[in-house]
Amino acid sequence: MIESKKISDEQKDRIVNLSENHFYDLKSKNIAPRKLTKTISAFANADGGDLYIGIDEIKNDSYVVVSRIWNGFTTIEDANGHIQALTELFPLNNSYFIYEFIETEEENGFVLHININKNNDIVKASDSKAYVRKSAQNIPVDNAEALRRLEFDKGITTFEKQTINLPLEIVTESEVSNRFINTVIPNSTPLEWLKKQLLIINNNPTAASILLFSDIPQAALPKQSAIKIYRYTSKESEGKREKLAFDPITIEGEIYSQIYDAVQQTKLLIENIKILTDKGLEKVIYPTEAIHEVVTNAVLHRDYSIQKDIHIRIFDNRLEIESPGRLPGHITTGNILREQFARNGSIVRIINKFPNPPNKDVGEGLNTVFESLKRLKLKPPTIEEIDNSVIVTIRHEHLASPEEIVMNYILKHGEITNRIGRELTGIESENEMKRVFQRLQAKNLIHLAPNLKGSASKWLIGNIENDTDSKDGNQLGLFE
Repeated sequence: MIESKKISDEQKDRIVNLSENHFYDLKSKNIAPRKLTKTISAFANADGGDLYIGIDEIKNDSYVVVSRIWNGFTTIEDANGHIQALTELFPLNNSYFIYEFIETEEENGFVLHININKNNDIVKASDSKAYVRKSAQNIPVDNAEALRRLEFDKGITTFEKQTINLPLEIVTESEVSNRFINTVIPNSTPLEWLKKQLLIINNNPTAASILLFSDIPQAALPKQSAIKIYRYTSKESEGKREKLAFDPITIEGEIYSQIYDAVQQTKLLIENIKILTDKGLEKVIYPTEAIHEVVTNAVLHRDYSIQKDIHIRIFDNRLEIESPGRLPGHITTGNILREQFARNGSIVRIINKFPNPPNKDVGEGLNTVFESLKRLKLKPPTIEEIDNSVIVTIRHEHLASPEEIVMNYILKHGEITNRIGRELTGIESENEMKRVFQRLQAKNLIHLAPNLKGSASKWLIGNIENDTDSKDGNQLGLFE
């Protein structure tokens, strides 16, 4: 027998008041199981989500939702039809969903909570249509183009296997293919070996063979096979044209050389950036292996069906690497460090045969990034999935708390301003920086310099009571 879990009133209120969005949906227990499968399909085909069944909406005369109430199933068995609809969508593998019943002391009935995970396959609803979750909507995948796009997103179909109607010579007589064969497979020929590896099909090169073995893949696959590098002289959240230090750099060529060239160029540009530390102005240093692994992942795992280049953006305080395509299969930003799914399996396998392959430890790339940044006591990178891209951001922010950074600086220099504090900690808001100072002040570690206001304001080491010239009102002064 399935048991229920009791939750607190606070937990109940949080569920009832959830905002329906890309990851959450709430339904009445009266919803028809067949209709419910649209939501389940949508979550499974997108990024997964949580569904609560047994929450009613109260609407006004204009049909606008004004509140919700807990109105669960009278008995657990009353939800059998909904559970059956769920299991029919996942007949072979129930690891893609977890369900439980929840109840409270104050409310009547059991609410069915279903957690649906992102699925490797396309999940169709009871009407034989596939749906995807967009914000709070279940969008039907109702045409061939949309279905094809979903297959690419999930990694069911991969562009690397597509044949390109071009002469075989661009891969069989290129410098890179001949160099590779002479070095790695000297007892074969490019044509013979590429056919055995299914990189030539029906006498046409595949996209994978062009990316790996054409001297200039960008001639065959324009706008989807280059790397663009931007240098913005700002810390703003978005790069603006007027903040570009120079025109974007374009890295072309086959992807093996492209990876190494892009890493080298990125590293050189980063090392020209200087930031303020407690020792003065110093060069920004990101571990080379971190840059290398993120660039390698962006090149090897991107969706080549999307006509968009990889973008590397270098700001004064961070590095952003944007790779076209959503995370494939069951991979999410939450499980990416422990799960594996190669969208471009042929590319990943073949490039590992090159001398000094960029993907030496297959499947361990991003773990290496986290570890290398940790050794430098820098904060871990962030991984964000947007509509059609994955962005990895490495910030030059230390693991030390802002308070520690401030105290290290003030112990060496005797004073600090708001501007310097923001430079050191990466905090952008003057008010947020002020709160850091005030927390240290409350512990009698620093105090605001007397008789200095506005842009001249500064903080000094120690308790204000030790400063005979201090005035009480100055503790509320403005500072820069």
